[in-house]
Formats: sequence, structure tokens, C-alpha cells
Amino acid sequence: MALPEIITKLRKMAEGIDVSNVDFLAVQVNLKDLDPGTFYVEVKDHKINIEPYEYIDRNCAITINSKDFTKLIDGKLDPIAAFTLGKLKVDGDLGKALEFSKIVKK
Repeated sequence: MALPEIITKLRKMAEGIDVSNVDFLAVQVNLKDLDPGTFYVEVKDHKINIEPYEYIDRNCAITINSKDFTKLIDGKLDPIAAFTLGKLKVDGDLGKALEFSKIVKK
């Protein structure tokens, strides 16, 4: 799946996610097998924004391949298992990465 398709899929998923209890979250996702393969997910003012850019002041950055990321957002790959198996790497705040994984699982 190409980056524009992944972003479109995430935006559709985001429409049904309740983030009223999330104050602020900024996660950059780096899909290591796509070029370009960087986008960010930001929760701000209780709204989710997904854009195909780098996010400089992010809480964390997640690096994963596109196939595993698609499994992750489809609920076929547990984020904790992916991290433990080395399929997903986190640079930055692990707590925020866990918070992001809970949003994605909804």
C-alpha cells in the first residue's frame, strides 16, 4: 500500500475515534520501506490530524515497515508484540507511543 492510501485509510478511521480524553499527542510514523514514507498523527484540541510531513516537536517517532503498519491499524498485529519482536521501533516517549497504540486499536 502506498503512502497516500495509508493516509486516506487512517483519516477515515480517525473519523470514528473518540479522543476527547487526549490533551495532546504528536507521533511521527516512518515507514522504512516507502519513499516518501513519513507522516504524522497529531491529536490537538480533541481532533485528529494526519498529514504527510515530518513533525519536528513530536512526542515520539515510530519506525516500522508498511506491511506491518497496515497489520497494526487493521488490528492484526499487536503493537506491544511488534515492539517486543523488533518490528516496531520507538524514538522518544514510550508512554506516548503506547497512548498512540491505544488510539489506533479503537
